[in-house]
Amino acid sequence: MSVNRTELVQAVAAKTGLTNTDADKALKAFQEVLIENLAAGEAVTIPGFLAVARAERGARTGINPQTGEKLEIPAGYRVKLTAGSALKRAVQG
Repeated sequence: MSVNRTELVQAVAAKTGLTNTDADKALKAFQEVLIENLAAGEAVTIPGFLAVARAERGARTGINPQTGEKLEIPAGYRVKLTAGSALKRAVQG
């Protein structure tokens, strides 16, 4: 089971007393701030909940699964998510 964007917006609206439109705007704003900061190389941390950072990933050799041919994958960046203590406790039950 998972929650889609519409359900998330409705849940946020219900918890905060915002309208669905305002809750959607807040979610979009959060997404934009997260993207802007990660693109600039800055981490975003919400203590106890979540830390999101941009991490370097080195160049490596991969294999094309269809042909078995080796190929070079260039260095780049990935997104690193770290669960905070409150989130970890919630998942443990």
